[in-house]
Formats: sequence, structure tokens, C-alpha cells
Amino acid sequence: MTLLEVITKASSGMHNFASRETDYPVVLNAEPPLLNLKPENEASESGFPLQKVVGWELSRTDTNLASSRQKFFKELRRTLDGTTSFGKGEFLDMVSSYLVKSGKKAGITSVFGRPGEGYACEVVEKLGFMMDNDLRGLILEGCIKLDAWSLLECLIISGLVERPNVAKLVTNLIEKLNSELIIVCLKHLDLQAYDLLCILKYFLSFPGDGYGGLVNLRKQWEKQALSVIDKLSKKSAETGKETSTLKEAALLIMLAYDGFSASELCLHYVLSSLNFDHVIFSASVSKLSIEEMKGLVQYLAKWIRKYEKFPQVVRCTKGASGMAICDSIPTLENIAKCLSMCVDEHFTSFVMHDEFHKLLSLSEVVASLAVEAKICGNLANLIERMRIEEQDQQQESS
Repeated sequence: MTLLEVITKASSGMHNFASRETDYPVVLNAEPPLLNLKPENEASESGFPLQKVVGWELSRTDTNLASSRQKFFKELRRTLDGTTSFGKGEFLDMVSSYLVKSGKKAGITSVFGRPGEGYACEVVEKLGFMMDNDLRGLILEGCIKLDAWSLLECLIISGLVERPNVAKLVTNLIEKLNSELIIVCLKHLDLQAYDLLCILKYFLSFPGDGYGGLVNLRKQWEKQALSVIDKLSKKSAETGKETSTLKEAALLIMLAYDGFSASELCLHYVLSSLNFDHVIFSASVSKLSIEEMKGLVQYLAKWIRKYEKFPQVVRCTKGASGMAICDSIPTLENIAKCLSMCVDEHFTSFVMHDEFHKLLSLSEVVASLAVEAKICGNLANLIERMRIEEQDQQQESS
């Protein structure tokens, strides 16, 4: 019997494996069950590399946790599907209570604040790892249905939203016109081409009744701008690296805020996110309509003309400037990449439609910026080479 036949025979009785995996979604301590495994027939000398083992048994703690998880999952599923009234407060209490009880069964004791939405978020941050993917998906569904946005944001930021649930989450948030949480998804989730396409279409064809949700977003940008201006006014008489960085941050925030609509501010997060991958973004851009492409190119044109007018602007990170909003401002490199993808994917449209002919002047601006970037790149390489040579000389002399 070949090794493949041995494996096939051993796995022939595992047709119900999927259901058993759901019964025991999380094993807190996998080592004891594995150490207790023994060959079914120790005296046998069959010579096969694989032998059937016996003695698989989960610990009492893991069995109790799995049992309570099953019970909670069914109860929550029945409650969310039921016709009886079920409010957000009851939902948050239900989730918090389950996690706290599970933590105690596993021997985890934590001190939390007062019950409420903030309490539920605190519990999820500390004990959310005890939920399997199916349960997280059900809780996500409850958050969407009951508008428990703070808990949903906590789940996203804590890394508790995995790939199978991402596409559905993005679609649901778009249906709910929740732009702020879509931006949180851009910052923290691993989005695929379809997810990014849906988000681009949403921001480029923004629904009229969705602008109310962007009031807080504009206030955040204004607050950050006022904060950096206040810091600069206090250090007006000072010089040094910190003051210089604050000036750069102030100029960058000014460029990113002035002249952009509310929906275009949201596009900043798309082009500055970790999901700005060449392959994924190209696939998303290729599916945009002519009107959507027109809006995207006009947005990119604003950025290119701003960078032409203020070539001294550089990217300031949150760590350098203390301004979190700086990490959400796209770089000139990303702007140029995005524009090149638009041309590559919609070249025929650019040639055939008169609306795009007005943007031909951008070619001169891009060429000028490309020359400057090439010169700066050569200087940066020269400085880096000199720095390395100086370090080598210092090591040799020491």
C-alpha cells in the first residue's frame, strides 16, 4: 500500500470533519491532547510510515468553552433572526457577558469599566481572540443590523475581521452609507480588487443623502489643521527640526484640505492606504465607468497641480509630526502611479472622449515633476553612498 493510499484510507471516515471543526473552533492548549496520543496497536510492526492513533481527548476547559460557544452562537443566531424586538444595548450586553464568562472559564481575569458600548469594546479588545471566525462573522452581522458602530470599529482595528467576512462587511457599510467605517476598513483590512472597486465607485459616485456622514470627517481635518497651527504659533520664535517638521505638516494638511470636496477627502485614504497595490488597484480602475474615471482623473489633476505649485512639500508621518492625519495624505509617487494606471486601463477612452483632452496639459506638469524626481533621486543615492563610505572609514579607523 502506497503512502497516498494510507492517507486516503485514514481520512475516508472524516467526511464530517467540517462540522467537528465548528464544534471545537478554538483549542486553547493543543499540547496535552497530542502528547496523549498512542498507536492503536503498539505491538504491530506493519512498517507503514503512518499508523492509526487513539487517545484523542480535549481538556475539560476546552470542552466547556466549545459547548458554551455553541450555545451562545445558536442563541445569538436565533435572536438576530427573530421577529421580537432586540436592541443594541441588549446585543452589546450579550456579547460582553459571553466573552467575560469565557475568559473566566479559561482562567483569564480582567478588570473592565462600566457596562455600555465602551465596555463592550474594552472586552472585545482583551478577549476577542477567544472567538472563532464564524462567531465573529455573526457578531459583525449583529453590529450592522443594530448600528453598533463603535463595537464594529473595535473589531476592525483589533484585527478580528478576517478575509471571508471582509467583502460582505464592505458591501454592508456602503449600503448603510457609513463612510467613516469604510475609511477604517481602508486603514486596517486587507482589501482585494473587488472590495477596492466597490469603495472607489462609492466615493466617485457619492449618493446625495450620504454627505451627512462626512461632517465628522471634515471636522477631523479642520481639527488637525488648527492643532498644527496652534503648535506653530507657540513655537514661532523657535527654530530647529521640530518646528521645521510642523511647518511641513501644516503645508501638507493645507494642500490636502483646500479645494477638495468631502468625497474627495475620502479618496485621500484610498491612495494612502496599505492596499495601494499595483495589481489590485489596476484591476479596480479597469472596471470604472467613464463618468467615474472622469471624477478620478480630475481629483488626481488637483493633486498634481498642487505638487507643481508647492514642490517643496514632503511626506510627514504621524511619528515625525504628531499629526495622525498626515499618514492619510497620498504621496506624489502614489498620485503618479494612479494616473499612469488610469491611462493604461482606459487609453481608448482618453483618446475618444473630449472631456479628457482638457487634461493634456498635465503631461507637461508630470514631465517637469519627473525630471525633478530623477535629479532628487540621483542626489539621494549620492548622499547615501557617501554616508556608507564615511561609516566604513570610521569602522576602519576604530
